[in-house]
Amino acid sequence: MGMKVTEKAEQLLEPILEEMALQLVDIEFEKEGKNWFLRIFIDKQGGIDIEECGIVSEKLSEQLDADDPVAVPYYLEVSSPGAERPLKKPQDFIDHIGHNVFVTLYEPIQGAKSFEGLLTAFEEDTIKLEVLNKTRKQEVTIPYQKIAKARLAVTFK
Repeated sequence: MGMKVTEKAEQLLEPILEEMALQLVDIEFEKEGKNWFLRIFIDKQGGIDIEECGIVSEKLSEQLDADDPVAVPYYLEVSSPGAERPLKKPQDFIDHIGHNVFVTLYEPIQGAKSFEGLLTAFEEDTIKLEVLNKTRKQEVTIPYQKIAKARLAVTFK
C-alpha cells in the first residue's frame, strides 16, 4: 500500500483542519470484525460539536475518494476524543451515574492522578468510582475539589 493510510489521511486532513481551526488528536485505521474503520479524532479549545465532525468527515471523504489511498472498503468516523463530553458541574456527575468516566486529579489519591471507572455515586462533594485494578474491582472515593478534569469515557466492548 506504499504510504500508510493514516499518513495519507493526515496529509489530506491538514488543510481542512487548518481552515476550520481544529486540531488533530489521533488517527486510527483498524479492523473490527470484518470491517475496517478509519477513525479521526479532532478537537479544539472549548470542545467540538457533531456538526464540525460532520463537515470534516464530508470534506475528508471527498478528498479520500479523489485520492483513494485505501485499498479496502472502510468506514470513516470523525469524532472528538471519544465523543465524551466533559463533566463540569456536580449535576453532570449526578446525570452520569452508571456511566464510565475518566477523571484527572490535581493531586494523587492512592498514588494515582487519573482514574477511569464506573461512576457509582456523587454525594457530599465526593464521587465514587468503581475501578478495575488488574482483575479486582475496587472503589475509589474522590473529593470533588480534587478533580482537575472529568469526562465520559467511551468503552468499546
